[in-house]
Amino acid sequence: MAKLAIVTLLFLFSILPSHVNAVEFPERPPIPDDDDTEIVAMIEASDNPIETAEYVKEVLPTAEIRKTYKTLYNGFSMKLNEKDITTLQAMPGIERVDPVVTYAPALDQSVPFIGGGEKDRQKDGQGEKLTGKGVKVAVIDTGIDYKHPDLSGRLEGGYDVIDDDSDPMETKKKQGPPTMHGTHVSGIIAADGRLQGVAPDAELYGYRALGPNGMGTTEQVIEAIERAVEDEVDIINLSLGNTVNGPDWPTSTALDKAVDEGVVAVTSNGNSGPSLWTVGSPGTSTNAISVGASTPPLTIPYLVLDDERQREMSIQPIQQAAPWNFKRDHRIQYAEWGREEDFEEVDVNGAIVLLERGVTSFTMKAKNALEAGAEAVIIYNQHEGEFSGSLKEPVDIPVVSMSHEDGEWLKEHVKNGHKDIRTVYREEEDAIAPFSSRGPVTHTWGVKPDIVAPGVDIESTIPDGYLGLNGTSMAAPHVAGAAALIKQKHPDWTPEQVKAALMNSAKPLIDEAGMKYPPHVQGAGRLQIQEALKLETLVYPGAASFGKWMREDRRLEKTASVTVDNQSDKKKTYSVKPPFEVPDGVQWKVPYSFELEPGESRTIDLTMDVWPALFESGMYHDEVILESGSESHRIPYLFFVEEPEYPRLMAFLFEQTSNPETYHYEVYLPGGAEEFGIALYDPDTFQFIDYLDTKHDLERGMLEAEVENKDIPEGVYKALIYAINDGKEDAIEREILIQEPKENVSS
Repeated sequence: MAKLAIVTLLFLFSILPSHVNAVEFPERPPIPDDDDTEIVAMIEASDNPIETAEYVKEVLPTAEIRKTYKTLYNGFSMKLNEKDITTLQAMPGIERVDPVVTYAPALDQSVPFIGGGEKDRQKDGQGEKLTGKGVKVAVIDTGIDYKHPDLSGRLEGGYDVIDDDSDPMETKKKQGPPTMHGTHVSGIIAADGRLQGVAPDAELYGYRALGPNGMGTTEQVIEAIERAVEDEVDIINLSLGNTVNGPDWPTSTALDKAVDEGVVAVTSNGNSGPSLWTVGSPGTSTNAISVGASTPPLTIPYLVLDDERQREMSIQPIQQAAPWNFKRDHRIQYAEWGREEDFEEVDVNGAIVLLERGVTSFTMKAKNALEAGAEAVIIYNQHEGEFSGSLKEPVDIPVVSMSHEDGEWLKEHVKNGHKDIRTVYREEEDAIAPFSSRGPVTHTWGVKPDIVAPGVDIESTIPDGYLGLNGTSMAAPHVAGAAALIKQKHPDWTPEQVKAALMNSAKPLIDEAGMKYPPHVQGAGRLQIQEALKLETLVYPGAASFGKWMREDRRLEKTASVTVDNQSDKKKTYSVKPPFEVPDGVQWKVPYSFELEPGESRTIDLTMDVWPALFESGMYHDEVILESGSESHRIPYLFFVEEPEYPRLMAFLFEQTSNPETYHYEVYLPGGAEEFGIALYDPDTFQFIDYLDTKHDLERGMLEAEVENKDIPEGVYKALIYAINDGKEDAIEREILIQEPKENVSS
């Protein structure tokens, strides 16, 4: 049984907090009084949501009712003053209150690789090839360019939630920053032209829930889910998400209820890897199929210094940049943040330029480098680990990302006179993409992702053409297309059975050390469509969590129940095989052998008899095997000993609003906080400057607020974002750019 010790985690960028020791900062002064702010909240009602909303409006007359939901989410959204939240939570008929958050969208080789190519197609009971014919697949995304030749005739229905009309076309330039993400996702599912999707005859239903620049809110996503269910679709694909690792976030619970209504829900797991706990909602939905990203057969570039060839540095393409196809050595230069002034003192003409992430956008860095004559751009992370990203518009220069560790190492060597860099290429497949978010899920300790599928350099349809993109957003529609093939062959199967077929047949992937990736990284493994279509036995759920226990607990039993479903026309005998090597302190109690008649199913208990004191603290994982003749099913599982060291602050985001004097931030507090604050320090001396914001007695969940500039001088500051609860302080460190408000000038 594999064991992973729990350590303090370092996360990436604003969505992956880097935990630091707060004693590195000087003692903070007393906090100032709070300011009032307005927020938009999702409010779950225990009774009729319309009547409850009207009652709340009577008590809080300044509040504004925005939308009401009654199909999957029994509640409404409301704009109100943050100081009224406590009053709202205490009102009769109010189940819970959550702030609205923002969502972003997080073939020709990948489809045959997973067994979905034309030559691999099996037939259904009527002798028809399995192409998804007659299966309704909803794409909740940025819209669909249904005029694309590869998608012509594929759109059967849908709705534009953003503009409140029946035309779910992608955002066009005249409407704002144009989008393409939903068209790319739709092509992976159902393209039928130059490219062919996994299920080319599926009926597409498009729901535009993400508007200009690919952004949408909880309100819009839940409305789209409700409309899809009301339109009686068979499958929903959501290649979107936030970074809230919580099982009870509104979008996650809405998906759970959609599955209860008989809809197969497929969602991306997130692009915030490779650290643990980075899965985000709705990928945290218990009933949905959450999909991580693996690599199809690819030629992968690595970078080496000419005189330091033993260290190969991994790079990830930034989307909408030119491809990295260098065959010769290049001079490399370092130019700090990639601002215009950073290029004034360094000659990057004909060179590859190394830049730090932050201060200015990826797009501006690329444009400035191109203007200065650079051949390519490397942007390295300002926090530990790798990252993936996208330009806001196409730029004709290769742009790639690099981990903080490799970037700092490379910067030091460049400063010390190492000037030539070389690209070497490796043939790879079936690796977990570094950006693919990892589980487990906080609070429930559930296994996520459920499965992985190709999500690296996936070429698909976009408005007016084709483009290769990376992300779990690209992996999820491979699985949605596979689900359509299964539904065509087995139209009476429940969502749980479809999910089981996909997980039970998945291929377990092996890491560079020759070990299986753990279940919180790959779920059950990589999608194999042909194997899923041939299964005679289903086991569900396809993975299990035994939760957690404390070392001081007495002897106890932990049980996970699974259903074994004989879908064949013959009697089968099954045997259950727990792990052969188990740690001290565990004995298994399972039905070692049993029989099932054709069409019969049985729920069995997998029980661990545990002596907690004999365990070390940490996360443990392995798998139980169920066999019947030549059939073998793996049931991956995990459990924790002692409280896991998951981040107590997650998904921190800080940005300037359309009002130049106001900034918006959000942060998820999995355990709540007695005191929360954002303290600013001088980046060089660590001298305390001011509190940007402080709050008290916060419940578990997402905190979202706006703060004013407070006359803080323009510049880059070290920010310590901290939470105190039960005498324990947890903190993350960020660099925050404060800009002076610009006065309006009229002529």
